[in-house]
Amino acid sequence: MDKTKIKLIAMDLDGTLTQHREKLDEKNKSVLDKLSKKYKLIMVGAGQTSRIFNQMNEYPIDIIGNYGLQYATYNHQTGKMDIKRDVTFDVDKSYIEEKVAYFREKYGFTSFRGESVEFHPSGCITFPILGTKAIQEEKLAFDPTREKRRAIYDEVSDCFANYNVFVGGSSSFDMSPKPYNKYYALDLYCKENGISHSEVAYIGDDYGVGGNDESVYKADFNYLTIDDYRNFEDVVKDLL
Repeated sequence: MDKTKIKLIAMDLDGTLTQHREKLDEKNKSVLDKLSKKYKLIMVGAGQTSRIFNQMNEYPIDIIGNYGLQYATYNHQTGKMDIKRDVTFDVDKSYIEEKVAYFREKYGFTSFRGESVEFHPSGCITFPILGTKAIQEEKLAFDPTREKRRAIYDEVSDCFANYNVFVGGSSSFDMSPKPYNKYYALDLYCKENGISHSEVAYIGDDYGVGGNDESVYKADFNYLTIDDYRNFEDVVKDLL
């Protein structure tokens, strides 16, 4: 990576800047402040822009959400986000529920808290193996190495052929309507803003098989890997 060419730093959130679903801490906020003096910053997330904005304590940054289905810019006058794109897809809920039930029965995932499937307004889907009301400690302990989900990842992907499937969070499979994934989202942003891939540095922790950052990791963007959000400053030190 030639850091003299970098204009845009794009980032994942959970695992990269924060612990899963936890708020942005002061240390990493300070690092973002330093980076923002030299580069344009943007979040590229799996969740809705509003959730990402709230989790970041309303940090002033533009946000791509739902793998590119949403895009919002920070309004410095109001201190809020202005939604620029909000695409939604219809979902065949009966089909999805039937297929999720099949995997629960086949692999013994029949005990769960809350709902068996989470349908997001965008048309994205979450298959929460422990249920939508699972206890955080149980979720974190379920599949820390992701081996359980990666063992059936290809089968789940083949079953949901109209979706990009990801080994999501700590105990879920996340799905977005094709072609939406983080590569598609970031590439679209670059085309809309006249930025080449060589001018982008992406930072993400979920770059393994089935990870929602994998599509960017395997592409031609400059990619900085991170395995612990507490090391964010060390990972970006050459850019500061």
